[in-house]
Amino acid sequence: MPNVQRLLEKRVEAAIAAAFPEAEGAPLSGVAHRAKTDALVLPAQDPRFGDYQANGAMALAKRLGKKPREVAEQVIAHLHLPEIITSPPEIAGPGFINFRLKPDWVGAELGRVGADESRRAGIEAAERPETVVVDYSAPNLAKEMHVGHLRSTIIGDALVRMLEFAGHKVIRQNHVGDWGTQFGMLAAYLKTTDIEHEGDLGVIEELYRMAKTWFDSKPENADLARKAVVDLQAGDPAMRQAWQTLRKMTIEHCNAIYLKLRVSLRPEHVRGESDYNDDLPGIVEALRAKGLLTESDGAQCVFLKDKNGKPIFVNKEGEPLPLIVQKRDEGYLYATTDLAAIRYRVNVLKANRILYVVDARQALHFKMVFEAARQAEFVSRDFPLIHVAFGTMMGPDGKPFKTREGDTVKLMDLLEMAIKKSSAVVSQRQSEDVESGRAPLLSKHDRYFIAQDVGIGAVKYADLAQNRTSDYVFSWEKMLSLAGNTAPYMQYAYARVRSIFRKGGEEAETHRADAGPIPLAAPEELALGKMLLRFPETLDRALDGYQPNVLAAYLYDLAQAFTAFYEACPVLKSPGAPGVRQARLRLCDLVARTIAKGLDLLGIEVADRM
Repeated sequence: MPNVQRLLEKRVEAAIAAAFPEAEGAPLSGVAHRAKTDALVLPAQDPRFGDYQANGAMALAKRLGKKPREVAEQVIAHLHLPEIITSPPEIAGPGFINFRLKPDWVGAELGRVGADESRRAGIEAAERPETVVVDYSAPNLAKEMHVGHLRSTIIGDALVRMLEFAGHKVIRQNHVGDWGTQFGMLAAYLKTTDIEHEGDLGVIEELYRMAKTWFDSKPENADLARKAVVDLQAGDPAMRQAWQTLRKMTIEHCNAIYLKLRVSLRPEHVRGESDYNDDLPGIVEALRAKGLLTESDGAQCVFLKDKNGKPIFVNKEGEPLPLIVQKRDEGYLYATTDLAAIRYRVNVLKANRILYVVDARQALHFKMVFEAARQAEFVSRDFPLIHVAFGTMMGPDGKPFKTREGDTVKLMDLLEMAIKKSSAVVSQRQSEDVESGRAPLLSKHDRYFIAQDVGIGAVKYADLAQNRTSDYVFSWEKMLSLAGNTAPYMQYAYARVRSIFRKGGEEAETHRADAGPIPLAAPEELALGKMLLRFPETLDRALDGYQPNVLAAYLYDLAQAFTAFYEACPVLKSPGAPGVRQARLRLCDLVARTIAKGLDLLGIEVADRM
């Protein structure tokens, strides 16, 4: 499937370079850079003005000292798109260039893509594939995963799926918090109380809360906990054995969550804080060798400064903020581990880009760590270290989502509740379909697995359909609705398309052998065809901003376009020539495959029946 937006941009870029060569004397630096900037093409907001629009003529005209319409006319004069768009492109307003796709070209491209049985369905891979490390999920030792881990886990997993589909090599990194003070508190508390936990992670988490109270109660208790951390980091055999037991239990619990949540993280992707322990002294020494370390109250700190010696990070009072890399008891901190992870990911994993899918509240920490890594020359100044920040899941009261008792909601409990609630939705839909004759009654076994797909999909889609930087309110009613931009609606839209083939006694695969053009005579057919062609450019936009919601919005628009087509264009009882039915069935097949692939990239399952 061609990336129409990218194709148009390349042609406009070539036209600008031909129409306004650098020898023309304009105060511009670099024809290539200028052309790429001014050739930006976007989908038209209003279909009355075309399908795509380029508006760079205004900015280019200003730099050239010409009138925008004159610039637009010269660009069009050098533009070669006879096979793609109706000719010539239209100039609107002060210099907008509007493009309308040729129906015959759209139909030909859809026919070619429809015959492609590969996983890529005609979508081209990235021109310059990269090795991308994605750090996401990051649960903590001796704690059950809770709703606070949900957004990182599912946003991160959607991004790795899209990046891999785009042709990049993706390395998943689950940076488990398995080192440091939290274990020291628990280990010291268990040693002093001699309580048995019998390998139950829920019991251990309760003990952890007791250990935190114990830790805060007396200074000497805190000292014991800190000593336990130092002993662990120094390799004390008893501490290491206790730590390994808890680590194994934690990872097994997390893996059960990942399987139920249907994300692609596995035990082999875990590389926790502990994996960098041997590297931490070297990190401190490397910072010292660069002259970045300052001792403050016995701790080793980095006070980051710009080229003029001015502090980059300051508190509300304007005082320099330190990045502490080693405490006065010689223990290490998150910053030290994060710096070690950066060096490992660049030097060993050979990353070209590193993404951190982490709560927005950690923004300052990552800014300081990234700047320290650059000043220490662990990475180059322009190396992309990217904090993919996200907001908070809120309850109906506008506060962070909690249980009625005010406790943090366990993630496994949330997923089980989603499946339970979705069972009622699936049963209701089944009853309506059976009564109306639209579908036969499914077995109890089938309904159970569909309820799993719908419930888990609803939780994930409700999150992924949001702008990730925003907080959002968790609502069972909204996320399980069969109307609106929800997973059940999208899953039902897929099942509805597939039901057309069952009703007609057709096999979708039989139509895929036909690579000929798909006629798009009706306006609704053409609108649906154009929407299908926007899938590749949608993936580009979603990855440009690391925003899965862009893909979710596209899938909803596609489902809406299909509904308009289905209501206006009979498929199984198509009037006219026999070829109309086959053409419309081929369109339906492409819609179903695109929805299925789009939902798969979001980590959401589909079923042929609901």
